[in-house]
Amino acid sequence: MKIAMVGSGYVGLVSGACFADFGHDVVCIDKDQSKIDRLNDGVMPIYEPGLGALVGGNVKAGRLSFTTDLAEGIRGASAIFIAVGTPSRRGDGHADLSFVHTVAREIGEHLSNDAVVVTKSTVPVGTGDEVERILADSGTQHRFAVVSNPEFLREGAAIGDFKRPDRIVIGAEDEFGRQIMQQVYRPLFLNESPILFTSRRSAEIIKYAANAFLATKITFINEIADLCEKVGGDVQDVARGIGLDGRIGKKFLHAGPGYGGSCFPKDTLALLKTAEDHESPLRIVEAVSKVNDSRKRAMGRKVVEALGGSDAARGKRVAMLGLTFKPNTDDMRDSPAIAIAQTLDDAGISVSAFDPEGMELARPLMPKVDMVGDPYAAIEGADAIVIVTEWDAFRALDLDRVKALAKAPVLVDLRNIYKAHEMRSAGFAYTSIGRP
Repeated sequence: MKIAMVGSGYVGLVSGACFADFGHDVVCIDKDQSKIDRLNDGVMPIYEPGLGALVGGNVKAGRLSFTTDLAEGIRGASAIFIAVGTPSRRGDGHADLSFVHTVAREIGEHLSNDAVVVTKSTVPVGTGDEVERILADSGTQHRFAVVSNPEFLREGAAIGDFKRPDRIVIGAEDEFGRQIMQQVYRPLFLNESPILFTSRRSAEIIKYAANAFLATKITFINEIADLCEKVGGDVQDVARGIGLDGRIGKKFLHAGPGYGGSCFPKDTLALLKTAEDHESPLRIVEAVSKVNDSRKRAMGRKVVEALGGSDAARGKRVAMLGLTFKPNTDDMRDSPAIAIAQTLDDAGISVSAFDPEGMELARPLMPKVDMVGDPYAAIEGADAIVIVTEWDAFRALDLDRVKALAKAPVLVDLRNIYKAHEMRSAGFAYTSIGRP
């Protein structure tokens, strides 16, 4: 089957490469000529473990190609996926659907055969109805169906998530759409991956509801961590204790500096705006969003306190290890590191930083931060060290070397990757999250 993937960003490129690996003939389409040129040269526009090899292997096999020509790219495709960005709209927080609508119009203008048009982008409920209207108004004479097929890919583990999914959600309104999507996902169907067919609107809500629930779990355990610090509990023991309950589950119960990335912040906000428009308030999600926003700067203040308070901290320097919102990605969108660095700057503290993959994207977002080439260069002469992102490279630092390089052995571990008693034994003034 030929599949067209309109949009060659994170979701489109990973999905397109995985579909090609299943044996489909896939064309990834993007208006960014430089991105297409880099892809044709084998250069990945994003960092995702294993993606370069997956793309290269399928290009070599002739199953994956890239173009800026939408008309040519969708010609003969049985399934045309829309995988363009839906960022928060400036001013009101609604999802910006302008890219989705533009692509739908272009598909309608150039559709040359019967096809299913699939929204892979994260879109508010009712978007599929609008895409269907746009296609109908285009005057196309070909049969089409509009389907919602939300993605559930974790950055840093996207290929495994696509090939071994917890579930595949397909929102279709007619048998034509369902049949084509069964063929698209036939390799996973044969592997008995759970495939859930729903209405189109239900599928659109499922994506937002899932992300909002996961954001709630993260925010919940972060607030429990704050309580543990006040009363002398250990949030890691608490998380294990509640996570072993099958009704709760152990995932997303790791206390830290708050969630970030391309999905949770914008998706919770877009869901809140949809609820507001339909006069159906989501008070829990509203609280989650507010608490998470405030937590990031609170983590900056935690570093200031570790330096002795605002008066003592002014003029000092902090080494920040990790900038991306999570490890194994170069994604800086809504990373807690941005707010933490700003809080430190407001307190008169300078920052040097290292991240294995994120510094190029971090530089324009954190212009006052001194980006250096390795963690020990960041640590040299620092009055405190703060671990913001739990990259593996930071899990086994040479503590003797750290103490020798740093001006003071002060470590603020916002990811709890070290054990408190071991750090104290090593001579560090150690601060973590939700632990005595």
